[in-house]
Amino acid sequence: MEQTIQKKLPVGGGSWVTVDVYGDPDVPGLVVVPGALSDAHEWRRVATALDAWPSVTVVNRRGRAPSGPLTSAYSLQTEVDDLGVILDERKGTQTLFGWSYGGLIALLAANGRSLHHVVAYEPVMRPFGSHALPDLKTAEETADWDATVEIVSRQVAGLDTAHVEALRADRQGWAALRHLSRPVHAETAALNATPPPDELARRADRVDLIIGQCNHGTAPYGTSFDDVRQRVPHARVHVLAGQGHMAHLQAPTELGHLLDGLAPAR
Repeated sequence: MEQTIQKKLPVGGGSWVTVDVYGDPDVPGLVVVPGALSDAHEWRRVATALDAWPSVTVVNRRGRAPSGPLTSAYSLQTEVDDLGVILDERKGTQTLFGWSYGGLIALLAANGRSLHHVVAYEPVMRPFGSHALPDLKTAEETADWDATVEIVSRQVAGLDTAHVEALRADRQGWAALRHLSRPVHAETAALNATPPPDELARRADRVDLIIGQCNHGTAPYGTSFDDVRQRVPHARVHVLAGQGHMAHLQAPTELGHLLDGLAPAR
């Protein structure tokens, strides 16, 4: 499936979001909500691997170009409201898919509106990343984006020194992470600002939760996944073999095939 258009949608408060649409732009299908340290561009290989929906709309959440700024009023509810604007634009969406922080946003959206089908890959929830907030705040105040990526990699994701040094060795990839890290403190603070509801995706007809095999039952992503799972008792759980949190980059075709297999019958 090839990208056909990019649309800009005003969301109020002096900001806006863009969406990249693959396939038939006139027929709603799948909506994809990326998480932190990610943008619509990073999800292009997954989008092009999908063929079970007539279209794939990938959200470029606020705080990452060419979408608008977070603004001082930013909160987790801001993200849910932005997604509501997109879903209103893509009326008749068949499936809503979110990854990580985007997975939580998708599940919360299904508390406020009826949705046919929600899929979330390793969604995170409070207290995910809360211990790193002081250091993330300091890095943001000094605009030290190298430090921000280091903090996320080591303190939040739990990567070892060799893994972080391998990331640094990829100069282009590290530069992209630095750019994408600018909203991380605000997003992590918003994630932890409000206790999550006792139930998620209350108004979804069907919910599928996905976890990478490498993270099953282990901190931080597997334990946060378990916290979310307890709040979606009617969800079906799927394991992506051989993968961790970054399957959209490391195994986009395999992730695409798994998602295709979860698509509602046409």
